[in-house]
Amino acid sequence: MKTYTYRTIIEPDDKGYHGFVPLLKGVHTSGKTIEETKKNLDEAIRCHLEGLLKDKITPPKQGDAIESIQTFTLNA
Repeated sequence: MKTYTYRTIIEPDDKGYHGFVPLLKGVHTSGKTIEETKKNLDEAIRCHLEGLLKDKITPPKQGDAIESIQTFTLNA
């Protein structure tokens, strides 16, 4: 059994919440509440990882990614 750790993001949208995993391309979900979105993300991540492993593809590690926050100033 192997453990994987990923950064997830949950943002409000016009129907509730949108959740995604930046490192796992295509892993997006939604929910009416944050808790529902977390549950749906868990299922989406598990399904994605199982598919990668079934196809003999090594899942990416969160440590392989670089994260930064950038600030921009614009003249309005």
